[in-house]
Amino acid sequence: MERENSFMRTKPVFPLLVSMSVPMMLSMLIQSLYNIVDSIYVSRLGTDALTAVSLAYPLQNAIVSVGVGIGVGISSAVSIYLGSGDQEKADRAATLGVILTFFHCILFVLAGIFITRPFLHLFTDDPDILKDACDYTYIVLCLSFGALLQLAFEKIFQSIGKMKITMYLLIVGCVINIILDPVLIFGLLGFPALGVAGAAIATVIGQISAFLLYILVYVRKSYAVRIRLKYVRPDWKIIRRIYSVGIPSSIMMLLPSVLISLLNRILASFSDLYVAVLGVYFKLQTFIYMPANGIVQGMRPILGYNYGAGEHARVRSTIRYSLGCAAAIMLIGTLLSLILPGQIFTLFDADAALMDAGVTALRIICLGFLISSIGVIYAGAFEALGNGRDSLIISLLRQFVITIPLSYMLSHFFGPVGVWIAFPAGELCAAVVAFFLLKTYKKGAFSPF
Repeated sequence: MERENSFMRTKPVFPLLVSMSVPMMLSMLIQSLYNIVDSIYVSRLGTDALTAVSLAYPLQNAIVSVGVGIGVGISSAVSIYLGSGDQEKADRAATLGVILTFFHCILFVLAGIFITRPFLHLFTDDPDILKDACDYTYIVLCLSFGALLQLAFEKIFQSIGKMKITMYLLIVGCVINIILDPVLIFGLLGFPALGVAGAAIATVIGQISAFLLYILVYVRKSYAVRIRLKYVRPDWKIIRRIYSVGIPSSIMMLLPSVLISLLNRILASFSDLYVAVLGVYFKLQTFIYMPANGIVQGMRPILGYNYGAGEHARVRSTIRYSLGCAAAIMLIGTLLSLILPGQIFTLFDADAALMDAGVTALRIICLGFLISSIGVIYAGAFEALGNGRDSLIISLLRQFVITIPLSYMLSHFFGPVGVWIAFPAGELCAAVVAFFLLKTYKKGAFSPF
C-alpha cells in the first residue's frame, strides 16, 4: 500500500496535481457536455418542456449532492487513513461508505414517491409543464441507485489516486446517456417517442451502466483499499468522520437546489421565461464549474494524504497551484460569456425573448466567475482536511446567505436583472471570508500565502 500511494508524498506538487486533475477535468467536461446536450434535445420539444426540466433540476441535483457529499466524506477519511498508514481504518471507511450509500438509495425512492408532485406544484400551475416535470423527476429519483453507488465508488477510487479509471467510467456513462437521449426523446430506431421521460430514462441507464462497470473493474484487480464484509459492522467513530465532512459537503451541493427553488419563485412572479433562463444558465455554468471541480477532485486526495502524513508544506503548495488552475478556467468562462452570449443561447433554440433575457443574465452573472475560484478551491481544501464546517460556511455565503436576500431586494428595483446582480455579489463576499478562514486555519499552518 505504501509503495502504491507514496507518490502523493514524493512526486513534485504541480506535476502531481496535473496528473490527478487533468483526467477529472476531461471527465467533468464530458459530463458538462452531456448536461448541455440533454437540454438542447429537450429544448426541441418547446420552451414548456425546457421549463419542466428546469423545475425538476433541484430534486435531480439533490441526488448528486448527497452522492458526491457522502463520497467526499468517504474519500477524505480513506485518504487521511492511508496517509497515516492505517490500512484497516481505510478499508473500514470504504466499506461503511458503501453501506451508508445503500440506505440513501432507499430514502430517494421514498422521496420520489411522496415529494415529487407536491414540490413541483409549488412552482407552476400549468398542467402540461407539471406533468412533464413529474414524469422526469419520478424516474430520476426512484431509480437513483445507479447515480448514488457510482459516486460512492468514484470517490473511493479517487482517494487512492486512480483518476484515470474514474475518468473512463464517467465518460462511458455520459456517452451512453448522450446516445440514448435522441433515441428515447424523439423515438428513433423503432423506439417510442417518450419526450422528457425519455431524457430521464437515458440518464438513469447511463448512471446504472457506469456503476456496473465500477463493480467489474473493482473485482478484477486488488487495489490499495478493499471493501470487506467483516467491516460491515458499524464503527461509529468512522461513520461520524464520514458524515462530519459528508453532511456539510452534501448541504453545500444541495444549496444550488435551494437557491434555484427560491429564485424560481422570485422569477416566476415576472414570467416563466426567466425560470427557463435560470435553468439554461445552470446547465451552462456546469461547463465552467465542472472542470474547476476536476481540479478540486484531483486536489483532495493529495491534500488528505499529505495532511495525514504531516507534510504541511506540500499542502500549502497544492492549494496555491489549484487556485491558479481554477482561476485560469474561470477567466476563460468569463471571456466566452461576455463575448459570445448570443451564440451560446442559440444552441438552445432560443426565441427572441429567451435570447434577449438570457444574454443579459449571462453577461451579468459571469462577472463573478473569476472571484468564485477562491471559494471553490478553499471549500474543497477544507473538505480534504476534514473540516466540513468551514467549507459549509463558504458555500452558504456563496449560494444562500448573500444571494437569496439580495435577489429579493434588488428584484423590487431592477426586476429579474436584480437577481442576476446578486450572483457576483455573493461570490465576492464568500471569497473574502474564505481567504481569511484558510489563512487563520490551524494558526496559519495551511495558509497558501
